[in-house]
Amino acid sequence: MRRTSPITLLLAALLAFGFLCFLLSPSPPSSSASAASVPVADSSQQLREDAAQNPLSPPTKPFLKEQPIRNDGVQAPPPVVHYNLNSLTSTDNAAGMGERVLILTPLARFYPEFWANVEKLSYPHALISIGFIVPRTKEGNTAVAALEEAIAKTQSGPVDSRFASISILRQDFEPPLQSQDEKERHKMANQKARRESMSRARNSLVFTILGPSTSWVLWLDADIIETPRTLIQDLTRHDKPVIVPNCFQRYYNTETKRNDVRPYDFNSWIDSSTAQSLAEAMDPDEILLEGYYEMPTYRSLMAYMADQRNPDPQREIELDGVGGTALMVKADVHRDGAMFPAFPFYHLVETEGFAKMAKRLGYSVFGLPDYFVYHYNE
Repeated sequence: MRRTSPITLLLAALLAFGFLCFLLSPSPPSSSASAASVPVADSSQQLREDAAQNPLSPPTKPFLKEQPIRNDGVQAPPPVVHYNLNSLTSTDNAAGMGERVLILTPLARFYPEFWANVEKLSYPHALISIGFIVPRTKEGNTAVAALEEAIAKTQSGPVDSRFASISILRQDFEPPLQSQDEKERHKMANQKARRESMSRARNSLVFTILGPSTSWVLWLDADIIETPRTLIQDLTRHDKPVIVPNCFQRYYNTETKRNDVRPYDFNSWIDSSTAQSLAEAMDPDEILLEGYYEMPTYRSLMAYMADQRNPDPQREIELDGVGGTALMVKADVHRDGAMFPAFPFYHLVETEGFAKMAKRLGYSVFGLPDYFVYHYNE
């Protein structure tokens, strides 16, 4: 036999090693893994390229139902998708950076004005996912039927008007109040049970739907019927971990005989020594409530800090409590564990407890006294 040259053996070994490396090397990340930091154009082609790869992907991505079929005719298993959260951004140029926004709404009644306002938002709809949670009540069933009808119309309309994805969850627990009448909802005696239930609904919503490509979470109440079209751009431009506008309500003033506005949300505030003293004297299961004469806290309320004659929508103030009517949160704040306590947390629950928890995690909380959103007037 002819002896094989050592150089030939070496080359053969290198070739075999290279072939093994090619077979064993991981595939490159899919477009859904890397799209979080890439601007998304409003087109059907871009939506298809950016779509989630399988039904098990997070519901904050558009999903195309076509599944790959193998050569043997069997449907291929879902692929392994890699997400690099280190490349995820939440900046003051959210739209320019292609940052995904998740709008979350607890919903018990459907207001057409709410959905019409959401449709008018000028932030690229391909970057917006929406999630709802609805109680399992007769009124909730009616709301879901109306909501699904509105969604079907939007999602079958022009591509640029469609949202990346929309999810509807149903609560797996009974609401403490069967009536959604405004007076009933705001009775002081109902607040602890009502707001603890709202906390559970909010937590179920965010931790079910929040995806690894989400940069911002906008909590938008179902009875907010009027906001600036640039709401998302305006709030993210401040680049704050937590920021909330001022929530007012339009109404007819019977004294002046003309249309007027009035403060509505009193849960955005700066703490006071009086409130702190009240909390120190409370039992562990008691909570502080704002906006009730039976419990004067003497906190500084953002609702009364608005300058309606000469407003400066950019003016910021630091807060200790926030309302949830239109609350913008960097997604990393939720990922780090800030949730809506369904139990007294420093004698606070729901959105006010969330602000306290965010601050305990080292995040700052801000409000915009002269930037207004408007609540439905029953």
